[in-house]
Amino acid sequence: MAREQRRLAAIVAADVVGYSRLMGRDESGTLARLKEHRTQRLEPALSRYGGRLVKLTGDGALAEFPSAVDALQAAIEFQQAVDQANAALPEEQRVVFRVGLHVGDLIVDGGDLYGDGVNVAARLEAEAQPGGIVVSGALHEAAAGKLEAKFIDLGRLSLKNIERPVQAYMVDWNEGRRQPVVSAVSTGADAPLPLPDKPSIAVLPFQNMSGDPEQEYFADGIVEDIITALSRFRELFVIARNSSFSYKGRAVDIKRVGRELGVRYVLEGSVRKAANRLRITAQLIDAENGAHLWADRFDGPIEDVFQLQDEVTAKVVNLIAPRLRQSDLERVRRKPTERLDAYDCFLRGMATASDQSKWSTSEAQGWFRQAIHRDPAYAAAHSSLAGSIQQKASSTGVPLSPEERIEALELAERACTLANDDGEVISRAAHIFCYIGRQYDRASSLIEHAAALNPNDARILLRRGWIALMCNEPERAIESFEQYLALNPIDPRRGVSWNGMAFAYFILGNHEKGAALAKKSVELTADAHSLGVLVAHEVRAGRHADARQHAIELMNIRPDFRASHSPNVFPIRSPEFHRHLIDALREAGVPE
Repeated sequence: MAREQRRLAAIVAADVVGYSRLMGRDESGTLARLKEHRTQRLEPALSRYGGRLVKLTGDGALAEFPSAVDALQAAIEFQQAVDQANAALPEEQRVVFRVGLHVGDLIVDGGDLYGDGVNVAARLEAEAQPGGIVVSGALHEAAAGKLEAKFIDLGRLSLKNIERPVQAYMVDWNEGRRQPVVSAVSTGADAPLPLPDKPSIAVLPFQNMSGDPEQEYFADGIVEDIITALSRFRELFVIARNSSFSYKGRAVDIKRVGRELGVRYVLEGSVRKAANRLRITAQLIDAENGAHLWADRFDGPIEDVFQLQDEVTAKVVNLIAPRLRQSDLERVRRKPTERLDAYDCFLRGMATASDQSKWSTSEAQGWFRQAIHRDPAYAAAHSSLAGSIQQKASSTGVPLSPEERIEALELAERACTLANDDGEVISRAAHIFCYIGRQYDRASSLIEHAAALNPNDARILLRRGWIALMCNEPERAIESFEQYLALNPIDPRRGVSWNGMAFAYFILGNHEKGAALAKKSVELTADAHSLGVLVAHEVRAGRHADARQHAIELMNIRPDFRASHSPNVFPIRSPEFHRHLIDALREAGVPE
């Protein structure tokens, strides 16, 4: 049997940022600009530094170099050349690349390359900022000091489908024309966020110490439960999960975290799950001066997971808000299920549901159904299953079937019966009653009850915003979305709140402000919801050419979308709203 051919090389992986959205807007123009970048910028850079183009990957490319220094120099020159070419173009026409580099052992098969080295380079590319470059520790070691470039330490990153954490660095080149170095997490403003007038805390993702990357969902679930418990104290200001988890897999400066999130305290730690034992370690840090206020370890059998979470929460609350009564602490203690296998399925479902790309699939539903099968009294599983059914409609723009609507409403009813004092469960059910059941008054009453139970829970405030919209109360909706953003300032999915405010301003007739918010939402997530309201605002603002272009993009993404879907997909309690929205969509060319 012939021995497989291997060699050590530097690998460069490049990919276009937002390729699907660019193609939806202007297919022929995007392809022409992409070809120009390849032939006039990428290929000359490869030729100058001895690189070989291994293959083109639709919107990207893979290349190899015998020298790590040459590979990085070629990548920097390519990004500089692309940046110069883009400077003369409108922002919406720019083709921008991310680039990842790694040095590793490769398997050679004809002209193609395979192996872990290729995979690491591709995963590092996804970690780069638009227009930027991220390299592995191996490439950094080979190239550092040999180029006029600086390296910003990103720490050891947990990369998708890569078993071990990978040391990574962001590259900063100093040419006066471009500085692609930004914070790994950016609020969009230079000034630190002001501290609220009460104890404020962010809980960062805990490190998974189980030795099994597949257990990541469990560590994340532990943290989310601690955040939820803390959010039940109205005396605290608690940053939402999505903003906290923006720091996942990165080496962070706690003082910087405090400035970016606007909090005084930061909790970090680790989770180790082995056999039937669980260990949670936690430390509380004063983000103002970096001082460690407390550190402890919590051990117990896996069956005591909820008790261990409560102990962490109680310790934190006693340190940052010692005047809270013991009765307040007792009030937030809960054991959502007696079945650990049900809890495990629930956490897997929540991990899946957090991936917006999977909203139109049934993967999360499958996990929640398994949780309910194992514990029919698991209220959160019922409400989350109902929510995942509703997400299908909101993400695709296609109405649910009658069977899906009935099931979602029955699940919401069951959840409320099982847990009428759980704000998260009630708020999810309220959204279902409003969105699917058109039970506007009931939903409004329930969401206010949920907000009273969990005044710091950003998820509840987000749902209150959407329920207020559906109840045709745009000012209340805007207020709720703004409160949500205060608790979730750097949420990668904060576009959902901008999208909601864009709808509110459509109701209020403020099309300039609404269009600006809709554009921000589309930049983060281009879907039926965000593009639909942008099209409507552009029509009403008199920008018909822009509206038609966005309508084409909408139909490329969702060919089955129809203007007449509006009352079913977004059931606002106002026939006048739907008339205005449907007329605007039709005027832009969206099919009946």
